[in-house]
Amino acid sequence: MKQLLILSGKGGTGKTTIASAFIKLTEAKAFADCDVDAPNLHLLMPQDYQAVKSDFYGLDKANIDQDKCSACNLCYEHCRFDAIIKSDNSYSVDYFACEGCALCYEICPANAISMQKCVIGDLELFKSDIVFSTAKLRMGNGNSGLLVTEVKKQMKDNKLESTDLAIIDGSPGIGCPVIASLSGVDLVLIVTEPSISGMSDLKRIVQTSQKLQAKPAVCINKFDTNLEVSVKIESYCQKENLTFVGIIPYDEQVIKAVNMGKNIIDYDCKASQAIKDVFKNTIKHL
Repeated sequence: MKQLLILSGKGGTGKTTIASAFIKLTEAKAFADCDVDAPNLHLLMPQDYQAVKSDFYGLDKANIDQDKCSACNLCYEHCRFDAIIKSDNSYSVDYFACEGCALCYEICPANAISMQKCVIGDLELFKSDIVFSTAKLRMGNGNSGLLVTEVKKQMKDNKLESTDLAIIDGSPGIGCPVIASLSGVDLVLIVTEPSISGMSDLKRIVQTSQKLQAKPAVCINKFDTNLEVSVKIESYCQKENLTFVGIIPYDEQVIKAVNMGKNIIDYDCKASQAIKDVFKNTIKHL
């Protein structure tokens, strides 16, 4: 099974809109949303059946047994993350500040502190004639890269035997979830926009992809909002010998489609036709 990952160096470039269009154009039997901090592919690819849900656990976090606590103050004095809350003569743990280092557990003379399993994310798997894997990281938690890895694993483990292509909607930026998304993919389509930040972030995500040995391809969304920068992006791609797969114009029909939770491919407009052309060019390089 080949994997096509769709990324953007920054948010708001239209990555998920294009990902949903590609899923429909390929009639993909397997796809995933790896933007676990703010997943939204399900809004454009709604499923009419219930998902199988499961908990995702991060590092264990400290918990203080008030009955055993001797109020020695050692945990409060030694916690470098200020995760111990001291109130009068009572001690508790700030769930969001605790990093799970277990120092307080090790130094507690009364054995009042235990390290307990902690759910940091919610995995969802839709499976029938297609497999759609997604997840949401719970507020204030880290380890998003590990959760992304689990989303991809969940998709691959449950794919149908006939599945020959999986499409993955990644995260913006170049952080841990993006790095985890890049692992093992056959091609990365980078969606950029003609702005100063778009150009800068494009270069960063291209470098990140190349260092992780993932082959990048580039398209420009809303190219006609700044033709000068669009020309610079194309020149950059040519100079760096990057695969350039096309341009997509700004189209108000896209806004209407997204607001209604519809797929842009269902509309007969300039943007949908351009996306089809970008799709054809991208598939040639898989």
